[in-house]
Amino acid sequence: MAELGPLWHEQHQARLASRPRKRAIGAGAKHRLVFVDRLLATLVHLRHGVTHDVLACWFGVDRSTITRAIGEVRPLLTVSSGVRLRTLAEVIAHLGASGKTGIIDGTEIRVRRPAVGRRDRDRFISGKSKQNAVKTMVVTDGDGRVLFCSPTRPGSCADITHARQLGLVKILADGPAVEILADAGYQGLGAQTGGRVITPPHRKFKKNAPDWYEEMHERQRKAHSSRRIRVEHGIAHLKNWRVLTRHLGRREHMSHTVQAVAGLLSQQQTADLTSARRA
Repeated sequence: MAELGPLWHEQHQARLASRPRKRAIGAGAKHRLVFVDRLLATLVHLRHGVTHDVLACWFGVDRSTITRAIGEVRPLLTVSSGVRLRTLAEVIAHLGASGKTGIIDGTEIRVRRPAVGRRDRDRFISGKSKQNAVKTMVVTDGDGRVLFCSPTRPGSCADITHARQLGLVKILADGPAVEILADAGYQGLGAQTGGRVITPPHRKFKKNAPDWYEEMHERQRKAHSSRRIRVEHGIAHLKNWRVLTRHLGRREHMSHTVQAVAGLLSQQQTADLTSARRA
């Protein structure tokens, strides 16, 4: 409330002043849904996936009021007066400066199927889950703390293509030396980044592999998976916010939703880490 209240009020006043008016700003009926309730409604919607109709009943207002309130508050949740990593380049710089290992992975969020007749209807069908989805790339540190969530892309976009479109190859080539762990979906980035992206070992024998090779390959694969599993824990914390398990709203709002949840989760993890250090 202390951080977002002034931002929302400033945004609201700018919106009122931007259009032609017949009465002075502040005249007329007052808000039935004050800022505290707007913020609470947005957080409940993100955490529990409650629909706008139900929230409207709880707060005693019209559904359109809840929709408008969430649309206003949700982008503000990515804003913080403290230090926050906002871009992928800042995340890589942070990992390089701290000497930590980064872990990347893609995760999918189910969305509603586009209407019949839309040209891009098939773009949202995921080849992995065979469902309509959007995907985001998640970056965590070695402890599983979420550092970055990318804007969403349609579910048909491959993980490695998404990483290239975000500029990860160029950022790693021009940035500090840092170790990035990834799964087999990112194989090929290692050669393009000078070995900074580490993926599971390739399988050299397709058939009739010697026993010693099977044992070595399995040992290397498990060692890589045990280091990379932390990103799955970070994604699980994100999916605890029910709005990211299956999104029933507009697909064009998903990028703001994912980054708002990531910002709230990062703030929560920072507070938990600070409390643990004090203890």
